[in-house]
Amino acid sequence: MNYSVAVRALCEFTAKTGDLDLRFTPAPTAQEGIAGHALVASRRGEGYQTEVTLVGEFGPLRVRGRADGYDPVLNRLEEVKTYRGDLQRMPDNHRHLHWAQLKVYGWLLCRQQSLPEVELTLVYFDIGSQKETLFTERHKAEDLRLFFETQCQRFIAWAEQELAHTAARNATLETLTFPHAAFRQGQRQLAEAVYKAASTGCCLMAQAPTGIGKTLGTLFPLLKAVPRQALDKVFFLAAKTPGRQLALDALQQIEAAPLRVLELVARDKACEHPENACHGESCPLAHGFYDRLPAARKAATERRWLDRETLREIALAHQVCPYYLAQEMARWSDVVVGDYNYYFDASALLHGLTNVNQWRVAVLVDEAHNLVERARKMYSAGLDQLSLKALRKSAPAVLKKSLERVGRAWSELNKEQAEDYRAYDAPPTKLLNALQGAVTAITDYLTDNPTAMDAALQEFYFEAMQFGRMAEQFDSHSLFDLSKRLGKSGSSLSRLCLRNLVPAPFIGPRFAASHSTVLFSATLNPRRYYSDLLGLAANTPWLEVDSPFSAEQLQVRIATDVSTRYQHRDASLTPIARLMARQFAERPGNYLAFFSSYDYLQQVASLFAREHPQVPVWLQARQMDEAERQAFIQRFEAGGQGIGFAVLGGAFGEGIDLPGERLIGAFVATLGLPQLNPINEQLKLRMAAQFGAGYDYAYLYPGLQKVVQAAGRVIRTTEDRGVVHLIDDRFARPEVQRLLPSWWVVEPRT
Repeated sequence: MNYSVAVRALCEFTAKTGDLDLRFTPAPTAQEGIAGHALVASRRGEGYQTEVTLVGEFGPLRVRGRADGYDPVLNRLEEVKTYRGDLQRMPDNHRHLHWAQLKVYGWLLCRQQSLPEVELTLVYFDIGSQKETLFTERHKAEDLRLFFETQCQRFIAWAEQELAHTAARNATLETLTFPHAAFRQGQRQLAEAVYKAASTGCCLMAQAPTGIGKTLGTLFPLLKAVPRQALDKVFFLAAKTPGRQLALDALQQIEAAPLRVLELVARDKACEHPENACHGESCPLAHGFYDRLPAARKAATERRWLDRETLREIALAHQVCPYYLAQEMARWSDVVVGDYNYYFDASALLHGLTNVNQWRVAVLVDEAHNLVERARKMYSAGLDQLSLKALRKSAPAVLKKSLERVGRAWSELNKEQAEDYRAYDAPPTKLLNALQGAVTAITDYLTDNPTAMDAALQEFYFEAMQFGRMAEQFDSHSLFDLSKRLGKSGSSLSRLCLRNLVPAPFIGPRFAASHSTVLFSATLNPRRYYSDLLGLAANTPWLEVDSPFSAEQLQVRIATDVSTRYQHRDASLTPIARLMARQFAERPGNYLAFFSSYDYLQQVASLFAREHPQVPVWLQARQMDEAERQAFIQRFEAGGQGIGFAVLGGAFGEGIDLPGERLIGAFVATLGLPQLNPINEQLKLRMAAQFGAGYDYAYLYPGLQKVVQAAGRVIRTTEDRGVVHLIDDRFARPEVQRLLPSWWVVEPRT
């Protein structure tokens, strides 16, 4: 059995030494890198070969890769690296790694074409000046063979260990048994569909009720499919921390001892020295990082269960950075649990590793209804004029001219726009040119002054680069708009936004890159809405899992005599408070009440507390931290009584589990419709133009998804009994009721 490894992965394992050094080094975007490689190739002579596929073997190793370019006339093999700024500032260990990769390519080429020697050239291409800097060495084939074999020998023990691990893992997964005596109702149906999707190599959209054990019901069959479908990795992606924890809890239940499980957390949560910069002269865990990494990596593979705390323990024992140890272990783990952004973001770690290493991966997307909004944010960008004005005052003198040019172009836009809000057909060229000039000036300044980065400059710089990247890809999937407001001095200020409306062009290819992706949620209805916006193939299978719950478990009542529309809010307060009091008197216990805003919540809660002081109430507040959110949830004790007031679509509208008497009912005093404003009206127009369903795509579907998620907190097991009050006359409309769960039986109340 051979172990296949990419040239880049081999050399990163064997040839990386010294410090972790993340001092500011302006990197080209992926598009700039591709364009740079193409420009270098276009300058070469006739017969120049690009993307040269090379393969070689050493013992059980199969080493593969694609060299950037080869000139058969000059017998010159080139490795092209794009960069910005001062090449002299590149750390020595980076250059060392580049030479190692090129020498391995050199031997593979000599072997493949029976060459006695070859000229190797590192080409550093400056994106800004478009100049090339060449470093050339001539090597005999025999010397390159010895270098290649040395790298392979350093890696081979690890490769043999990985082969043994994979064999043991696969043997265990072949005989894996479900961790419980039986599947829950609906859980087997889901598991069978997930296994079939993995077996046929397709995506799957699965709508399954809350409380059936979706996490275990998707992870178990996918792990069973790993050996039979030759999967390298399983990625479990969640929108929020509770989703990641549910996945870790499910994996703890599955007895598959050789399995390596990794939890990825955000950098700010993993950093041990947030006050220090990420380089060896500042952070002790960055100093000599790559020299100590092999021992830490070995210890991590032996532990196998690599959640946040375990990784931190290993990292500190070996004095390496926990965050970057986790990034390294993503290469060597079987199951990776993390946030959506690790696979779907423009610079996503897991997607990048999948492409470079040509992994065969399966992806689970938990609570997939969240992916639309999350992906929109990933591919949007914004700039605020107030931040620019403040920066122009504090910026170094060398940057003032370029920032003033941006300011002038921006002010001209403000003057040309009479209304407070306007959407444009495209971003204005003059402003984009000024922004690009500012980005270039800041890049040059920071390469000359790598320690001079202050927070305001850094924030503007990264926002401007993101704005430029999104402007380059601007199309019908996005919207450019300008929103004006008055500043403190009375002058006009504005905010520029490039808003992604349809993420499909960006994340659709991510589904194509996986062997199988399963998107599952209690609310993926209507199917077409999610398929259109996310870019799933038209023939993607759809599953609606049979509910294990019966209509007798849940009373669903509609308050048809109440309107929660904004203009009727004041009139709705007393009827809502009375309804809640009547329900509480009928059956005392724990309830959740959901409202469209904090203001509305406060109004109803204040009235209710005045008129019914005997009923305990607790309120969700703005910007609650983790401890405060936990305290809110802990108020829902078995046998307790009271009403928790929350905002629909907030922290308590999904992802919390309050079975039995911990929660016996919910009041939903809103349809959850997004706010009526110029931005959402533009969204409605764009959705109508592209999909023929403007109001539904912009307002109705996102709103009802939140309602169903919130109501889904009530019934969590087949033993639960509860009530949901849908408070608004619009809930009685047929087009609204079609979006409610099919097992609900609605009881209108007039």
